[in-house]
Amino acid sequence: MKRFTTMAKATNYVSRVPDENGIIDWSTEENQIWHELITRQLSCIEGTACDEYIAGLEKLNLPTDRIPQLEEVSEVLRSTTGWQCEPVPALIGFGEFFRLLSEKKFPVATFIRSREEFDYLQEPDIFHEIFGHCPLLTNSSFANYTEAYGKMGLNATKEQRVFLARLYWFTVEFGLLDTAEGLRVYGGGIISSPSETQYALHDQSVERKPLTKENVIDVLRTPYRIDIMQPIYYMLTKVSDLDTIREYEIEEIMEMVEQAKSLGLFEAKFPPKESKIAS
Repeated sequence: MKRFTTMAKATNYVSRVPDENGIIDWSTEENQIWHELITRQLSCIEGTACDEYIAGLEKLNLPTDRIPQLEEVSEVLRSTTGWQCEPVPALIGFGEFFRLLSEKKFPVATFIRSREEFDYLQEPDIFHEIFGHCPLLTNSSFANYTEAYGKMGLNATKEQRVFLARLYWFTVEFGLLDTAEGLRVYGGGIISSPSETQYALHDQSVERKPLTKENVIDVLRTPYRIDIMQPIYYMLTKVSDLDTIREYEIEEIMEMVEQAKSLGLFEAKFPPKESKIAS
C-alpha cells in the first residue's frame, strides 16, 4: 500500500538528481530491485488490473531489466495526453503537488525503495509512480481528471486540501472498477502492491462502495490511514466515469468540501494510529 504523496512528514530517502541531459545513473543494485519489483507485479496484475491500465502499460513498454529514464516515459505521455514526468524530491508540499498536476506534470520521486522495505514503504518511490500511475496517464479520462484535480487544490486552504486528499486517495491511489468481467483495479496504490491487490479484490471484510457523481461528498467524509490495508474502497464501472466528476466546476467541488467539513467525517473503520512514545 502506498500513500498520498504529500502526507508524510519525514523520509530516509533522497531523490537522485538527473544530469544536464535528464539522465540518472542508476546503480546495478537499484536496477535489480526494479527488475524484481516489476516482474513480480506484472504477474500479480494479470486478470486484476483494468483494461485501460493494461492498454497504457503496453504503450509505455517499460523495461524490466532497468529503471526507465523519465524522458522515455514522458515521450509516450506527451504523444498521448500531453503529460510528462517531473523529477521531485522524496517529499513535496501540497502546493507544489497541486501546481504540478495542474500543469500536466506528474511528480516522480527519483529514488527506489531499499531491500529492507521491498514489500512496503510509505513514500511513493519511482516504481510506484511509474508502474502504478503512468500507464493510466495515457488514458484521456484519467489524465484530464488528474489535471482537474490539481486545479481544484491550487487555491484551496490547508484544511480544504486535507479533504481533497481523500478524493485523490479513493480514486487515483485506491480506486476499483466494478466491471462486467468482475472487480478490476485502477488505483496506483493497489496496482503497485501485490498484497493490497489480493486484499482489495478478494477479502470478505472489505467494504466496496459505488462512486457516483452524486456521492462525492461521502468520499470527502471517509477517513483513511496510509499504513494499513484499506477497509473501504470506492468503485467506478470504467475509468471514463471519472469524466462525470471532472464535469463539476471547481467552485462546486469546493462547496462540497465545505459541506463535508460541516457534516464531519464518518466513523473510522480502523483504530487510531498509535503514536510513538520516546523511552
